[in-house]
Amino acid sequence: MRAAALYSATGSALLLATLVAAPAGGAPAVETPAVEAPQSPGLSAEASGTAVAAERARAAGIEFGPCSTEQDMPGSMRCGTVSVPLDYARPHGEQIRLTVSRVRATGQDPRNGKRKVPRQGALVYNPGGPGGSGLYFPLVGLLPEWKRLAGAYDLVGYEPRGVGSSAPLSCQDPGRFFKGPSEAPTHPSEAYKKERVAEAKAYARGCAERTGDALRHYHSLNYARDLDVLRAALGERKLTFMGASYGTYFGALYATLFPSHVRRMVFDSAVNPDPAGIWYGNNLAQSAAFEDRWEELREWIAGHDAVYGLGDTAELVLRSYEKAAARLAAEPAGGKVGPGQLQGAFLTAGYYDDYWPARAHALSAYLKGDPQPLVDIAGPVEEAAAEAENSRAVYTAVECNDAPWPTDFAVWDRDNTRLARVAPFETWDNAWMNLPCAYWQAPRQRPLDVRTGPGELPPTLILAAERDAATPYEGAIELHRRLSGSTLVTERDAGTHGIAYGSNACVNAHVDAYLLEGRLPARRASCAGHPLPDPTADDEEARERGSAEAPVARPGA
Repeated sequence: MRAAALYSATGSALLLATLVAAPAGGAPAVETPAVEAPQSPGLSAEASGTAVAAERARAAGIEFGPCSTEQDMPGSMRCGTVSVPLDYARPHGEQIRLTVSRVRATGQDPRNGKRKVPRQGALVYNPGGPGGSGLYFPLVGLLPEWKRLAGAYDLVGYEPRGVGSSAPLSCQDPGRFFKGPSEAPTHPSEAYKKERVAEAKAYARGCAERTGDALRHYHSLNYARDLDVLRAALGERKLTFMGASYGTYFGALYATLFPSHVRRMVFDSAVNPDPAGIWYGNNLAQSAAFEDRWEELREWIAGHDAVYGLGDTAELVLRSYEKAAARLAAEPAGGKVGPGQLQGAFLTAGYYDDYWPARAHALSAYLKGDPQPLVDIAGPVEEAAAEAENSRAVYTAVECNDAPWPTDFAVWDRDNTRLARVAPFETWDNAWMNLPCAYWQAPRQRPLDVRTGPGELPPTLILAAERDAATPYEGAIELHRRLSGSTLVTERDAGTHGIAYGSNACVNAHVDAYLLEGRLPARRASCAGHPLPDPTADDEEARERGSAEAPVARPGA
């Protein structure tokens, strides 16, 4: 389930986007494959192996020192590694090292510089993906919204297994990852489908050939086990954790597997944990939800027709978009941006409405004869090819390993053809992203039945925007239902993906109260949505905003 890089909904994500880029409900009326009975979280070889690895990590700790020069990190951030078993059923076998970053708690209350605050331990963060790196997360302590947390907590980020320098995965030559201008047919021909099936088979084969038997050990259950080893290595008796997007899924697995190890957990923009949807059904639900978000964006552009000149109705804006796509198909902008890159740029805007002005400006400028703003925001960043290829490889490995997928393309063709009739914007693009899972060569896990009973788990906090398309709102309701004692805070009438410490003061106050004081509102609470952005027609401002954004890692984009 694809998701963009997350540190917060708005300002924090934009400010940190120059430092880090990472990849990433109610189901539509489509059939999903049968799922085997969930695993029992009882004492298995993996459970025993996790206990062994955690005790070993507790004794060893983490030796933090300067971060590598390649990472170009401020001196306040320190880095180290923690060893985890490749295979938890063999805890004394092959080990891999996860890179960890930390900024110590400042002990300062930003509201009163003279007031000291007690340290509450480590706050571990995961930004989602799969394939997202949290290594730069501790830098959020420099941002105003995070300063209270930075006073009380050591801020800890890390690169999960497979990501960055943590036993990195690769499925193809990074030099071939960005293919240049690409198509984005919403109703693909049979010839195009055959071409993409061949590409998916080749990609799945490349993952197996480059990683070998180790590939089977990159999955969400091991992400949850790694998190427990990290907790122990940090010297924490209980875990304080914030996960965004996909980070909420393996965070929920952790809560199910290790409920007694939890202190506090924040699930920001929750993935639907129902085993029946992991991951084929969830991706179909995501594609359906993005259609509504795409319409909302077009309505906003239409409401500012005096600024952008793209049409004063959502339908007319769509015609402008399609006109640009046709023109780009005939002659890619800057030789780099075709219809696929255009679609990718507007898909990213579906995650964050702060991106809307730059996207609308770029489309408007392109249709008026200036392609540069569109090239700036939609063109591939060649320097980031290796990182993007790695993120895509981890995303694919984790989702393919996590659960059964349909292995007959006829099923994919039927379901996505049906869905594309009513939700054409993302449907087939999402299908191509995940199609290697149909031809995967490693064994599959069986999705764990995320669930805790009364009193098993301390109170947890779930955050969700009502119109989030990347993780549709129904997923937050389902997670709330499954985690006994949890509280759900909803940002009403809003669709930004990732809402903690963004522009909504009400949401931020709930997170502060929980993480700093252990206080939660009623079982369900809500906040009014944040305002949509103001339009801009200023070329320089739009280009600066666009160049600071972290793109979704996408094949061929």
